[in-house]
Amino acid sequence: MRRIMLGLGAWIALGGLGACVLTGGLDPEATPDRGAEDFTALCAPCHGATGRGDGALAAGLERPPADLTGLSARNGGAFPMAYVMQKIWGYAEGQAPMAIMPRFGPVLDSPIVLFDTGDGIETPTPERLVDLANYLTTIQK
Repeated sequence: MRRIMLGLGAWIALGGLGACVLTGGLDPEATPDRGAEDFTALCAPCHGATGRGDGALAAGLERPPADLTGLSARNGGAFPMAYVMQKIWGYAEGQAPMAIMPRFGPVLDSPIVLFDTGDGIETPTPERLVDLANYLTTIQK
């Protein structure tokens, strides 16, 4: 019995510790506009202020930036949250030439929160990545 209680206590302690590590707490500098601010700083130079791919740097690129306002339309009317987050994370991990996409270090280095992209699974995700993806939902046509 004592062994069971010790084991149960250890699982409870680890669970509590895991929750602290995974959620990382909320960033005290978080604002409702942080996703828009990150978009302006990191995405708008190429994708444009409205996300249509018409930013100041777009003309000089070999391949035109995507029109981010049509993500939902190209996905049957549903915003592809997991796809968008995967793309941004992939770019940050070097899956696109850095000459094309900026470094997303500040976005990915933010505190970790549990986030459900719509599949019912809460996944540890950088908080500012969630903010940026949520902002993109607001510019869909």
